[in-house]
Amino acid sequence: MQDDTLPLPVQSTLLEAASENGIRHGFFTREGGVSKGIYRGLNVGLGSQDERQSVLENRSRVARWFGLPEERLATVHQIHSPNVVVIDEAYDGDRPQADGMVTATPGVIIGVLSADCGPILFADSQASVVGAAHAGWKGAVHGVLENTIDSMIALGARRENIVAALGPSIAQENYEVGPERVEDLKRLDPTYEQYFAPSKNEGHAYFDLKQLTMDRLAKAGVRAENLNLCTYPDDKRFFSFRRTTHLSEPDYGRQISAIAILET
Repeated sequence: MQDDTLPLPVQSTLLEAASENGIRHGFFTREGGVSKGIYRGLNVGLGSQDERQSVLENRSRVARWFGLPEERLATVHQIHSPNVVVIDEAYDGDRPQADGMVTATPGVIIGVLSADCGPILFADSQASVVGAAHAGWKGAVHGVLENTIDSMIALGARRENIVAALGPSIAQENYEVGPERVEDLKRLDPTYEQYFAPSKNEGHAYFDLKQLTMDRLAKAGVRAENLNLCTYPDDKRFFSFRRTTHLSEPDYGRQISAIAILET
């Protein structure tokens, strides 16, 4: 019987093809949780000001969707870095500072939190190795995607067998950045100019983080799918840091994107 307390995440066609080898994934929305007020729904952000018991219940629901206990849900303290950690059978609930995770260990869920930044899930179903990365602009341009792929390969994955999916994240039309960000990124790599569209505000531009992410995944040699879901306009389904800022709300929730190798 279906447990009607469990959330119903969005899934990727590419990653779903890996499910026959025991790999399960979900890009969870804010629907299906117990949090209230500005955190309404499935807020899993331990760093938010939400009631801790609500956050823990939401995380438990995510884990139960995978058929696993909450203590098998591994997340990290995200710092917009290129850092990647390996999660294995010794996982003890610690949250190291990192923005990428990989595992070849069955029975553990690895998940990244987001509220506009890009959540990317990875799988090599033949090698039974999976990964998850949180990529805002800083993590993306400094290599968190490539480092996640390299860390998977170190666990036995093959680059040509890795597939990836970019989940709910902010779209270009809702991601206006100021002159300093524009100039910083162009100095870092002049080709990044292709990811900017003009804004009516002088010196500002709209930044296409999604396309940058997809291009870097392709350049890294993996097949990738963009779910084309924008977090900013859909307050029913997604938390959004930028929307919260524009509404002058005091805090915001986080949704989770997670993947696991299920024990057989």
